[in-house]
Amino acid sequence: MNKVAKYSSVELYFESQPKETLITLLALREIILNTIPDCEELLNYEMPAYTLVKGAKRDKQIMIAGYKKFVGFYVGNNVLSNFANELEKYVVGKASVQFPIGQALPTELIVKIIKHKLNLIQ
Repeated sequence: MNKVAKYSSVELYFESQPKETLITLLALREIILNTIPDCEELLNYEMPAYTLVKGAKRDKQIMIAGYKKFVGFYVGNNVLSNFANELEKYVVGKASVQFPIGQALPTELIVKIIKHKLNLIQ
């Protein structure tokens, strides 16, 4: 049986991550916070989430999560298809991207994705 970790804060979530994962997670967090400086940081589905508008529910949030070999960047449906060519070298799901641990994040691309999602919800 799998035991799911429960976190009471985003900081505790980050503190629970292995060092290599944490470095990439914090870099992704910084990109998000620099792109949406007035966002609210909270936990959603046991993952750090960032509201795109004040008081936003999940469909108006971006979430991140740490794993052993990658960090997940969860932006929701109907966002990533616009960036298919730029995301070719990453594992991409319907609503998420996996950025490998230990590799530089594509900062400009992440910013474009966040801004595109903002445009979709406004």
